[in-house]
Amino acid sequence: MSSQEIPNDIILFHYTFSPFAKRIVWYLKLRGIPYAECIQPLTLPRPDLAELGINYRRIPLLSIGRDVYYDTRLILARLEQSFPASSYPPLSMPNNKGLEALLEKFTVDAGIFSKAAQSLPPDLPVMKDEKFLKDRADFTGTSWSQADRVKGYPEALAHIRHAFDILEALLADGRQWIGGTDKVSLADIHAVWPFNWIGDMLPKQAFPKDQHPKTWAWLSRFKKTVKEVEASSKKTVSLDGQAAIQHIMSASYHDQQTGVDSNDPVKLNEGDLVQLWPTDSGFRHKDQGHLVKLTNDEVVLAIQTKTGGKEIRVHAPRWGFRVVKAKAQL
Repeated sequence: MSSQEIPNDIILFHYTFSPFAKRIVWYLKLRGIPYAECIQPLTLPRPDLAELGINYRRIPLLSIGRDVYYDTRLILARLEQSFPASSYPPLSMPNNKGLEALLEKFTVDAGIFSKAAQSLPPDLPVMKDEKFLKDRADFTGTSWSQADRVKGYPEALAHIRHAFDILEALLADGRQWIGGTDKVSLADIHAVWPFNWIGDMLPKQAFPKDQHPKTWAWLSRFKKTVKEVEASSKKTVSLDGQAAIQHIMSASYHDQQTGVDSNDPVKLNEGDLVQLWPTDSGFRHKDQGHLVKLTNDEVVLAIQTKTGGKEIRVHAPRWGFRVVKAKAQL
């Protein structure tokens, strides 16, 4: 497949059931930004990413040209920057920037996702798959044994009920969308994704619809809206791994900016050999490369692909990630 057939030079690496990936799919679909996708396995190994020289194990990743972006927070920020309102209908409202940031912190950084994962029914078929349980234990650094999941399940439900209380309070004034907008917005994407993921699996006796009526109605509106948008959208271009890899290696860099903030507290220099990894989950899987860019918001490494030894650049946010000088070549 030629580069001209990759819409907007975007490839989304994900798997269908990833709640984090849904954030990006919804964003792209709701804004009408065409893209290509490369579906990945639910568990490791992921040979396509390994061939690109990427050790980072979380999903999704998104490439624009030869730049690969980690973490949905950075991916959304880069899409907002790369596709302004003048190009595609906006989802982010200027007067809602503060609320958007708080809602993203609430669902991503405040432990909602981990409690949502613990709220998955322990008797789900996937919870009896030893390969999946071993993979997720490596991912989180915590036990995923059946006994531990059953033990932690009630406490997780209590946390999610409290989160529902917060959502109900936000919707108490009768607003249809969480940001008070006339239609769905980025604020809704930031707020909805973990609850959309587990909503249908929560025990009805602990989450009666009349206890949080506005929250359940909002969840239903969101599902209906994205379902209609996805049904009316053009079919997403689907790539196999080799097509995605070849496109990335032959593309130009999307982000041409380089340079390291000399006042940054970590005291690194452009060109230093460094290691990069997330600090909350997937922290056993570290990338190593030469530092290209370091700002308050972003760290960029140049790494080598396993096929052909081509250089690509990987981008991660500063929050939730650590970058240090490497002691030796991996």
